[in-house]
Amino acid sequence: FQVISPEKTEPSVSPEGIQTELDEEMENDICKVWDMSMDEDVALFLQEFNAPDIFMGVFAKSKCPRLTEICVGILGNMACFQDICMSISKDENLGQVLLQRLCDSDSPTLLETSRLLLTCLSQPEVASVWVERIRENPSVYDCVCFIMSSSTNVELLVKVGEVVDKLFDLDEELMLNWIKNGTCRSVGPSVDDSPEKLPDFKIVPCILEAAKQVRSDNPEGLDVYMHILQLLTTVDEGIQAIVQAPDGGKETWSLLYDLICHELCQPDDPPIIVQEQKTVLASILSVLSAMFASQSEQEYIKMRKSNVKLPFSCYFILDMPLVGSLIRILQYMEGCGKRSVDNSKDSEQQETGRADLNEEDFHLKILKDICCELLSNMLQELTKENTLEGLHQGHLNEQTCSCAFQNLLPLYFTSVESFLEVLREADQTLADNLEKRFPSLKVHA
Repeated sequence: FQVISPEKTEPSVSPEGIQTELDEEMENDICKVWDMSMDEDVALFLQEFNAPDIFMGVFAKSKCPRLTEICVGILGNMACFQDICMSISKDENLGQVLLQRLCDSDSPTLLETSRLLLTCLSQPEVASVWVERIRENPSVYDCVCFIMSSSTNVELLVKVGEVVDKLFDLDEELMLNWIKNGTCRSVGPSVDDSPEKLPDFKIVPCILEAAKQVRSDNPEGLDVYMHILQLLTTVDEGIQAIVQAPDGGKETWSLLYDLICHELCQPDDPPIIVQEQKTVLASILSVLSAMFASQSEQEYIKMRKSNVKLPFSCYFILDMPLVGSLIRILQYMEGCGKRSVDNSKDSEQQETGRADLNEEDFHLKILKDICCELLSNMLQELTKENTLEGLHQGHLNEQTCSCAFQNLLPLYFTSVESFLEVLREADQTLADNLEKRFPSLKVHA
Protein backbone atom coordinates (compact mmCIF):
# COMPACT_ATOMS: atom_id res chain seq x y z
CA PHE A 1 0.00 0.00 0.00
CA GLN A 2 2.96 2.32 0.50
CA VAL A 3 3.85 1.63 -3.12
CA ILE A 4 0.32 2.25 -4.40
CA SER A 5 -0.54 5.35 -2.38
CA PRO A 6 -0.12 8.58 -4.38
CA GLU A 7 2.24 10.12 -1.85
CA LYS A 8 4.74 7.32 -2.45
CA THR A 9 4.52 7.08 -6.22
CA GLU A 10 7.19 9.17 -7.88
CA PRO A 11 6.93 8.69 -11.63
CA SER A 12 9.60 10.09 -13.89
CA VAL A 13 9.13 13.73 -14.83
CA SER A 14 8.82 14.91 -18.42
CA PRO A 15 10.61 18.05 -19.67
CA GLU A 16 7.35 19.95 -19.16
CA GLY A 17 7.38 18.97 -15.49
CA ILE A 18 4.52 16.47 -15.70
CA GLN A 19 4.99 13.08 -14.03
CA THR A 20 4.27 10.53 -16.74
CA GLU A 21 6.09 7.22 -16.08
CA LEU A 22 6.72 4.77 -13.25
CA ASP A 23 10.19 3.46 -12.66
CA GLU A 24 10.56 -0.21 -13.56
CA GLU A 25 10.84 -1.57 -10.01
CA MET A 26 7.75 0.30 -8.81
CA GLU A 27 5.75 -0.78 -11.85
CA ASN A 28 6.69 -4.41 -11.26
CA ASP A 29 5.59 -4.18 -7.60
CA ILE A 30 2.22 -2.66 -8.46
CA CYS A 31 1.65 -5.14 -11.28
CA LYS A 32 2.14 -7.97 -8.78
CA VAL A 33 -0.74 -6.52 -6.77
CA TRP A 34 -2.79 -6.35 -9.99
CA ASP A 35 -2.15 -10.03 -10.71
CA MET A 36 -2.82 -11.09 -7.13
CA SER A 37 -6.12 -9.18 -6.99
CA MET A 38 -7.71 -11.90 -9.15
CA ASP A 39 -7.72 -14.05 -6.00
CA GLU A 40 -10.81 -13.46 -3.83
CA ASP A 41 -8.88 -13.51 -0.53
CA VAL A 42 -6.46 -10.90 -1.85
CA ALA A 43 -9.34 -8.81 -3.19
CA LEU A 44 -11.04 -8.92 0.23
CA PHE A 45 -7.74 -7.96 1.87
CA LEU A 46 -7.42 -4.96 -0.47
CA GLN A 47 -10.94 -3.89 0.33
CA GLU A 48 -10.35 -4.22 4.06
CA PHE A 49 -7.43 -1.82 3.78
CA ASN A 50 -9.48 0.71 1.80
CA ALA A 51 -7.78 0.19 -1.53
CA PRO A 52 -10.65 1.91 -3.43
CA ASP A 53 -10.10 5.09 -1.36
CA ILE A 54 -6.38 4.95 -2.05
CA PHE A 55 -7.09 4.60 -5.75
CA MET A 56 -9.37 7.63 -5.57
CA GLY A 57 -6.34 9.59 -4.40
CA VAL A 58 -4.29 8.20 -7.26
CA PHE A 59 -6.92 9.22 -9.82
CA ALA A 60 -7.01 12.73 -8.36
CA LYS A 61 -3.26 13.33 -8.26
CA SER A 62 -1.55 11.07 -10.77
CA LYS A 63 -0.57 12.24 -14.25
CA CYS A 64 0.89 8.82 -15.00
CA PRO A 65 -1.33 6.85 -17.43
CA ARG A 66 0.25 3.51 -16.54
CA LEU A 67 -0.43 3.99 -12.82
CA THR A 68 -4.05 4.95 -13.51
CA GLU A 69 -4.50 1.94 -15.78
CA ILE A 70 -3.17 -0.46 -13.15
CA CYS A 71 -5.35 0.98 -10.38
CA VAL A 72 -8.48 0.73 -12.53
CA GLY A 73 -7.42 -2.79 -13.49
CA ILE A 74 -7.11 -3.82 -9.84
CA LEU A 75 -10.59 -2.46 -9.15
CA GLY A 76 -11.84 -4.41 -12.16
CA ASN A 77 -10.46 -7.63 -10.71
CA MET A 78 -11.91 -6.87 -7.29
CA ALA A 79 -15.34 -6.18 -8.83
CA CYS A 80 -15.50 -9.76 -10.10
CA PHE A 81 -16.52 -10.75 -6.56
CA GLN A 82 -20.12 -9.94 -5.67
CA ASP A 83 -19.76 -8.38 -2.22
CA ILE A 84 -16.84 -6.19 -3.29
CA CYS A 85 -18.67 -5.22 -6.47
CA MET A 86 -21.65 -4.06 -4.41
CA SER A 87 -19.37 -2.01 -2.16
CA ILE A 88 -17.60 -0.35 -5.11
CA SER A 89 -20.87 0.29 -6.91
CA LYS A 90 -22.59 1.96 -3.97
CA ASP A 91 -19.72 4.42 -3.50
CA GLU A 92 -21.14 7.41 -5.39
CA ASN A 93 -17.89 9.40 -5.43
CA LEU A 94 -15.89 6.46 -6.73
CA GLY A 95 -18.59 5.74 -9.32
CA GLN A 96 -18.44 9.28 -10.69
CA VAL A 97 -14.64 9.26 -10.77
CA LEU A 98 -14.62 5.97 -12.67
CA LEU A 99 -17.09 7.32 -15.26
CA GLN A 100 -14.79 10.32 -15.72
CA ARG A 101 -12.06 7.89 -16.71
CA LEU A 102 -14.02 7.28 -19.93
CA CYS A 103 -12.87 10.77 -20.92
CA ASP A 104 -9.23 9.67 -20.62
CA SER A 105 -7.03 9.82 -23.70
CA ASP A 106 -5.06 6.70 -22.71
CA SER A 107 -6.33 3.57 -24.50
CA PRO A 108 -5.16 1.03 -21.87
CA THR A 109 -6.94 3.04 -19.14
CA LEU A 110 -10.07 3.21 -21.28
CA LEU A 111 -9.91 -0.55 -21.80
CA GLU A 112 -9.65 -1.28 -18.07
CA THR A 113 -12.41 1.21 -17.28
CA SER A 114 -14.69 -0.45 -19.83
CA ARG A 115 -13.86 -3.87 -18.43
CA LEU A 116 -14.75 -2.67 -14.91
CA LEU A 117 -18.05 -1.16 -16.09
CA LEU A 118 -19.00 -4.34 -17.97
CA THR A 119 -18.22 -6.44 -14.88
CA CYS A 120 -20.49 -4.26 -12.73
CA LEU A 121 -23.28 -4.14 -15.33
CA SER A 122 -23.18 -7.94 -15.48
CA GLN A 123 -23.95 -8.22 -11.76
CA PRO A 124 -27.78 -8.13 -11.40
CA GLU A 125 -27.56 -6.78 -7.84
CA VAL A 126 -25.82 -3.53 -8.89
CA ALA A 127 -26.54 -3.17 -12.61
CA SER A 128 -29.41 -0.73 -12.01
CA VAL A 129 -27.12 1.49 -9.91
CA TRP A 130 -24.72 1.90 -12.83
CA VAL A 131 -27.47 2.31 -15.42
CA GLU A 132 -28.96 5.17 -13.41
CA ARG A 133 -25.53 6.72 -12.83
CA ILE A 134 -24.73 6.57 -16.54
CA ARG A 135 -28.17 7.89 -17.50
CA GLU A 136 -27.59 10.94 -15.29
CA ASN A 137 -24.09 11.57 -16.63
CA PRO A 138 -24.19 13.02 -20.20
CA SER A 139 -20.41 12.77 -20.53
CA VAL A 140 -20.64 8.97 -20.87
CA TYR A 141 -22.58 9.25 -24.14
CA ASP A 142 -20.11 11.75 -25.58
CA CYS A 143 -17.02 9.82 -24.54
CA VAL A 144 -18.34 6.44 -25.70
CA CYS A 145 -19.32 7.91 -29.07
CA PHE A 146 -15.90 9.55 -29.36
CA ILE A 147 -14.18 6.21 -28.74
CA MET A 148 -16.40 4.32 -31.22
CA SER A 149 -15.97 6.92 -33.93
CA SER A 150 -12.25 7.59 -33.63
CA SER A 151 -10.39 4.69 -31.99
CA THR A 152 -8.45 2.14 -34.04
CA ASN A 153 -7.77 -0.06 -31.00
CA VAL A 154 -9.84 -3.16 -31.78
CA GLU A 155 -9.66 -4.57 -28.25
CA LEU A 156 -10.92 -1.30 -26.80
CA LEU A 157 -13.69 -1.01 -29.40
CA VAL A 158 -14.91 -4.53 -28.63
CA LYS A 159 -15.02 -3.89 -24.89
CA VAL A 160 -16.78 -0.52 -25.28
CA GLY A 161 -19.23 -2.21 -27.65
CA GLU A 162 -19.97 -4.84 -25.02
CA VAL A 163 -20.69 -2.08 -22.50
CA VAL A 164 -23.10 -0.32 -24.89
CA ASP A 165 -24.75 -3.62 -25.82
CA LYS A 166 -25.27 -4.45 -22.14
CA LEU A 167 -26.62 -0.97 -21.36
CA PHE A 168 -29.14 -1.07 -24.21
CA ASP A 169 -30.19 -4.58 -23.26
CA LEU A 170 -30.72 -3.56 -19.64
CA ASP A 171 -32.50 -0.25 -20.10
CA GLU A 172 -34.66 0.84 -23.04
CA GLU A 173 -35.06 4.34 -21.63
CA LEU A 174 -31.31 4.90 -21.70
CA MET A 175 -31.18 3.57 -25.26
CA LEU A 176 -33.94 5.98 -26.30
CA ASN A 177 -32.06 8.87 -24.68
CA TRP A 178 -28.89 7.99 -26.56
CA ILE A 179 -30.78 7.67 -29.84
CA LYS A 180 -32.20 11.18 -29.33
CA ASN A 181 -28.87 12.67 -28.22
CA GLY A 182 -26.65 14.64 -30.56
CA THR A 183 -26.27 18.15 -29.23
CA CYS A 184 -22.92 19.51 -28.07
CA ARG A 185 -22.53 19.47 -24.33
CA SER A 186 -19.92 19.78 -21.65
CA VAL A 187 -18.33 16.49 -20.68
CA GLY A 188 -18.92 17.09 -17.00
CA PRO A 189 -16.12 17.73 -14.52
CA SER A 190 -13.04 19.04 -16.29
CA VAL A 191 -10.47 16.43 -17.22
CA ASP A 192 -7.08 17.85 -18.19
CA ASP A 193 -6.42 15.49 -21.09
CA SER A 194 -9.96 15.74 -22.54
CA PRO A 195 -11.51 18.46 -24.68
CA GLU A 196 -14.08 20.66 -22.96
CA LYS A 197 -16.53 19.93 -25.77
CA LEU A 198 -16.97 17.02 -28.12
CA PRO A 199 -18.54 17.01 -31.59
CA ASP A 200 -22.23 16.58 -32.32
CA PHE A 201 -22.34 12.79 -32.16
CA LYS A 202 -25.14 10.61 -33.52
CA ILE A 203 -25.21 7.06 -32.21
CA VAL A 204 -25.73 5.20 -35.52
CA PRO A 205 -22.70 6.58 -37.43
CA CYS A 206 -20.50 5.91 -34.39
CA ILE A 207 -21.67 2.29 -34.22
CA LEU A 208 -21.05 1.84 -37.95
CA GLU A 209 -17.55 3.29 -37.72
CA ALA A 210 -16.64 0.94 -34.87
CA ALA A 211 -18.12 -2.04 -36.74
CA LYS A 212 -15.96 -1.25 -39.76
CA GLN A 213 -12.86 -1.18 -37.56
CA VAL A 214 -13.50 -4.56 -35.91
CA ARG A 215 -15.04 -6.52 -38.81
CA SER A 216 -11.78 -7.93 -40.20
CA ASP A 217 -9.90 -8.61 -36.97
CA ASN A 218 -12.54 -9.64 -34.47
CA PRO A 219 -15.65 -11.65 -35.44
CA GLU A 220 -16.94 -11.50 -31.85
CA GLY A 221 -16.66 -7.72 -31.92
CA LEU A 222 -18.61 -7.55 -35.17
CA ASP A 223 -21.29 -9.72 -33.54
CA VAL A 224 -21.50 -7.24 -30.64
CA TYR A 225 -21.96 -4.19 -32.87
CA MET A 226 -24.51 -5.91 -35.08
CA HIS A 227 -26.48 -6.80 -31.96
CA ILE A 228 -26.39 -3.15 -30.87
CA LEU A 229 -27.91 -2.19 -34.22
CA GLN A 230 -30.52 -4.90 -33.79
CA LEU A 231 -31.43 -3.53 -30.35
CA LEU A 232 -31.92 -0.09 -31.92
CA THR A 233 -34.49 -1.54 -34.31
CA THR A 234 -36.63 -2.81 -31.41
CA VAL A 235 -37.96 0.75 -30.99
CA ASP A 236 -39.43 3.02 -33.68
CA GLU A 237 -37.03 5.81 -32.77
CA GLY A 238 -34.09 3.49 -33.46
CA ILE A 239 -35.37 2.47 -36.89
CA GLN A 240 -35.96 6.12 -37.77
CA ALA A 241 -32.45 7.03 -36.59
CA ILE A 242 -31.15 4.53 -39.15
CA VAL A 243 -33.40 5.14 -42.15
CA GLN A 244 -33.81 8.91 -41.73
CA ALA A 245 -30.09 9.61 -41.57
CA PRO A 246 -28.90 12.22 -44.11
CA ASP A 247 -28.00 9.39 -46.51
CA GLY A 248 -31.36 7.68 -46.00
CA GLY A 249 -29.72 4.70 -44.32
CA LYS A 250 -27.51 3.93 -47.30
CA GLU A 251 -24.33 3.55 -45.23
CA THR A 252 -26.00 1.11 -42.85
CA TRP A 253 -27.56 -0.93 -45.65
CA SER A 254 -24.32 -0.98 -47.66
CA LEU A 255 -22.27 -2.30 -44.74
CA LEU A 256 -24.79 -5.01 -43.83
CA TYR A 257 -25.33 -5.93 -47.48
CA ASP A 258 -21.58 -6.28 -47.97
CA LEU A 259 -21.28 -8.53 -44.92
CA ILE A 260 -24.12 -10.82 -46.05
CA CYS A 261 -23.25 -10.96 -49.75
CA HIS A 262 -19.45 -10.93 -49.67
CA GLU A 263 -18.19 -11.98 -46.25
CA LEU A 264 -20.48 -14.25 -44.23
CA CYS A 265 -21.90 -17.63 -45.26
CA GLN A 266 -20.28 -17.63 -48.70
CA PRO A 267 -20.67 -20.24 -51.51
CA ASP A 268 -17.21 -21.70 -50.81
CA ASP A 269 -17.94 -22.10 -47.08
CA PRO A 270 -19.13 -25.46 -45.69
CA PRO A 271 -22.81 -25.44 -44.64
CA ILE A 272 -21.82 -25.84 -40.99
CA ILE A 273 -20.53 -22.23 -41.11
CA VAL A 274 -24.09 -21.08 -40.48
CA GLN A 275 -23.88 -22.66 -37.03
CA GLU A 276 -20.81 -20.57 -36.20
CA GLN A 277 -22.26 -17.36 -37.63
CA LYS A 278 -25.91 -17.76 -36.59
CA THR A 279 -26.05 -14.92 -34.06
CA VAL A 280 -24.34 -12.28 -36.20
CA LEU A 281 -26.40 -13.36 -39.23
CA ALA A 282 -29.62 -13.07 -37.23
CA SER A 283 -28.69 -9.56 -36.03
CA ILE A 284 -27.78 -8.36 -39.52
CA LEU A 285 -30.88 -9.81 -41.18
CA SER A 286 -33.08 -8.40 -38.43
CA VAL A 287 -31.77 -4.88 -39.12
CA LEU A 288 -32.10 -5.32 -42.90
CA SER A 289 -35.65 -6.59 -42.44
CA ALA A 290 -36.59 -3.60 -40.27
CA MET A 291 -35.07 -1.20 -42.80
CA PHE A 292 -36.85 -2.93 -45.69
CA ALA A 293 -40.20 -2.83 -43.92
CA SER A 294 -39.73 0.85 -43.07
CA GLN A 295 -38.81 1.68 -46.67
CA SER A 296 -41.81 -0.28 -47.97
CA GLU A 297 -44.10 1.66 -45.64
CA GLN A 298 -42.69 4.99 -46.83
CA GLU A 299 -43.18 3.95 -50.46
CA TYR A 300 -46.78 2.93 -49.71
CA ILE A 301 -47.48 6.32 -48.11
CA LYS A 302 -46.05 8.07 -51.19
CA MET A 303 -48.23 5.94 -53.44
CA ARG A 304 -51.35 6.74 -51.40
CA LYS A 305 -50.61 10.46 -51.48
CA SER A 306 -49.92 10.54 -55.22
CA ASN A 307 -52.64 8.01 -56.05
CA VAL A 308 -50.18 6.48 -58.53
CA LYS A 309 -48.43 3.10 -58.41
CA LEU A 310 -44.79 4.01 -57.84
CA PRO A 311 -41.79 1.74 -58.44
CA PHE A 312 -39.87 0.63 -55.38
CA SER A 313 -37.43 3.54 -55.50
CA CYS A 314 -34.86 2.64 -52.87
CA TYR A 315 -32.17 1.66 -55.33
CA PHE A 316 -29.96 -0.24 -52.90
CA ILE A 317 -32.62 -2.64 -51.62
CA LEU A 318 -33.93 -4.83 -54.45
CA ASP A 319 -30.66 -6.51 -55.25
CA MET A 320 -30.66 -10.10 -56.48
CA PRO A 321 -27.34 -11.12 -54.84
CA LEU A 322 -29.02 -10.44 -51.48
CA VAL A 323 -31.97 -12.67 -52.45
CA GLY A 324 -29.45 -15.34 -53.45
CA SER A 325 -27.61 -14.97 -50.14
CA LEU A 326 -30.83 -15.36 -48.14
CA ILE A 327 -31.67 -18.56 -49.99
CA ARG A 328 -28.12 -19.88 -49.47
CA ILE A 329 -28.47 -19.31 -45.71
CA LEU A 330 -31.69 -21.35 -45.77
CA GLN A 331 -29.95 -24.10 -47.77
CA TYR A 332 -27.08 -24.22 -45.29
CA MET A 333 -29.52 -24.39 -42.37
CA GLU A 334 -31.22 -27.38 -44.00
CA GLY A 335 -27.80 -29.04 -44.14
CA CYS A 336 -27.20 -28.27 -40.46
CA GLY A 337 -30.63 -29.64 -39.58
CA LYS A 338 -29.96 -32.94 -41.32
CA ARG A 339 -26.57 -33.16 -39.62
CA SER A 340 -28.14 -32.63 -36.17
CA VAL A 341 -30.70 -35.37 -36.80
CA ASP A 342 -27.99 -37.78 -37.99
CA ASN A 343 -25.83 -37.05 -34.96
CA SER A 344 -28.71 -37.63 -32.56
CA LYS A 345 -29.40 -40.99 -34.17
CA ASP A 346 -25.77 -42.08 -34.15
CA SER A 347 -25.08 -41.55 -30.49
CA GLU A 348 -26.93 -41.14 -27.21
CA GLN A 349 -26.09 -37.68 -25.98
CA GLN A 350 -25.54 -36.70 -22.38
CA GLU A 351 -27.97 -34.27 -20.73
CA THR A 352 -25.65 -31.31 -21.27
CA GLY A 353 -25.18 -32.35 -24.89
CA ARG A 354 -28.93 -32.32 -25.45
CA ALA A 355 -29.19 -28.90 -23.82
CA ASP A 356 -26.46 -27.52 -26.10
CA LEU A 357 -28.20 -29.00 -29.12
CA ASN A 358 -31.53 -27.47 -28.09
CA GLU A 359 -29.85 -24.07 -27.70
CA GLU A 360 -28.29 -24.41 -31.14
CA ASP A 361 -31.65 -25.34 -32.63
CA PHE A 362 -33.24 -22.36 -30.87
CA HIS A 363 -30.77 -19.88 -32.36
CA LEU A 364 -31.05 -21.48 -35.79
CA LYS A 365 -34.84 -21.21 -35.59
CA ILE A 366 -34.54 -17.50 -34.82
CA LEU A 367 -32.22 -17.09 -37.80
CA LYS A 368 -34.60 -19.02 -40.05
CA ASP A 369 -37.61 -16.97 -38.98
CA ILE A 370 -35.83 -13.66 -39.63
CA CYS A 371 -34.41 -14.90 -42.93
CA CYS A 372 -37.82 -16.09 -44.15
CA GLU A 373 -39.52 -12.84 -43.20
CA LEU A 374 -37.02 -10.72 -45.14
CA LEU A 375 -36.97 -13.08 -48.13
CA SER A 376 -40.78 -13.14 -48.35
CA ASN A 377 -40.95 -9.35 -48.28
CA MET A 378 -38.31 -9.05 -50.97
CA LEU A 379 -39.88 -11.68 -53.24
CA GLN A 380 -43.17 -9.82 -53.05
CA GLU A 381 -41.54 -6.67 -54.43
CA LEU A 382 -39.62 -8.28 -57.30
CA THR A 383 -40.44 -7.15 -60.82
CA LYS A 384 -40.05 -9.12 -64.04
CA GLU A 385 -36.76 -7.26 -64.66
CA ASN A 386 -35.45 -8.16 -61.20
CA THR A 387 -36.43 -11.79 -61.76
CA LEU A 388 -34.76 -11.97 -65.18
CA GLU A 389 -31.62 -10.52 -63.60
CA GLY A 390 -31.72 -13.16 -60.85
CA LEU A 391 -32.15 -15.96 -63.40
CA HIS A 392 -29.29 -14.63 -65.50
CA GLN A 393 -26.95 -14.28 -62.52
CA GLY A 394 -27.78 -17.76 -61.22
CA HIS A 395 -29.41 -16.60 -57.98
CA LEU A 396 -32.74 -18.01 -59.11
CA ASN A 397 -33.14 -21.53 -60.49
CA GLU A 398 -35.26 -24.55 -59.73
CA GLN A 399 -33.09 -25.65 -56.81
CA THR A 400 -32.92 -22.24 -55.08
CA CYS A 401 -36.59 -21.45 -55.70
CA SER A 402 -37.60 -24.87 -54.35
CA CYS A 403 -35.58 -24.23 -51.20
CA ALA A 404 -37.21 -20.83 -50.79
CA PHE A 405 -40.73 -22.20 -51.31
CA GLN A 406 -40.07 -25.12 -48.95
CA ASN A 407 -39.15 -22.73 -46.16
CA LEU A 408 -41.70 -20.01 -46.88
CA LEU A 409 -44.81 -22.17 -47.29
CA PRO A 410 -47.41 -22.18 -45.92
CA LEU A 411 -46.81 -19.12 -43.71
CA TYR A 412 -45.85 -16.78 -46.53
CA PHE A 413 -48.18 -18.19 -49.17
CA THR A 414 -49.22 -14.76 -50.50
CA SER A 415 -45.59 -13.71 -51.09
CA VAL A 416 -44.76 -16.97 -52.85
CA GLU A 417 -47.87 -16.74 -55.00
CA SER A 418 -47.05 -13.14 -55.95
CA PHE A 419 -43.49 -14.07 -56.89
CA LEU A 420 -44.68 -17.07 -58.91
CA GLU A 421 -46.86 -14.81 -61.03
CA VAL A 422 -43.86 -12.62 -61.84
CA LEU A 423 -41.68 -15.68 -62.43
CA ARG A 424 -44.24 -17.02 -64.89
CA GLU A 425 -43.66 -13.93 -67.03
CA ALA A 426 -39.89 -14.36 -66.88
CA ASP A 427 -39.60 -18.16 -67.19
CA GLN A 428 -42.83 -20.09 -67.81
CA THR A 429 -41.10 -23.49 -67.74
CA LEU A 430 -39.51 -22.90 -64.33
CA ALA A 431 -42.82 -21.65 -62.94
CA ASP A 432 -44.62 -24.76 -64.24
CA ASN A 433 -42.00 -27.07 -62.69
CA LEU A 434 -42.33 -25.33 -59.33
CA GLU A 435 -46.11 -25.64 -59.45
CA LYS A 436 -45.71 -29.38 -59.98
CA ARG A 437 -43.40 -29.64 -56.96
CA PHE A 438 -45.74 -27.55 -54.79
CA PRO A 439 -49.32 -28.58 -55.67
CA SER A 440 -50.87 -26.11 -53.23
CA LEU A 441 -49.74 -23.28 -55.52
CA LYS A 442 -51.34 -24.87 -58.56
CA VAL A 443 -54.69 -25.19 -56.78
CA HIS A 444 -54.75 -21.44 -56.18
CA ALA A 445 -53.40 -20.50 -59.61
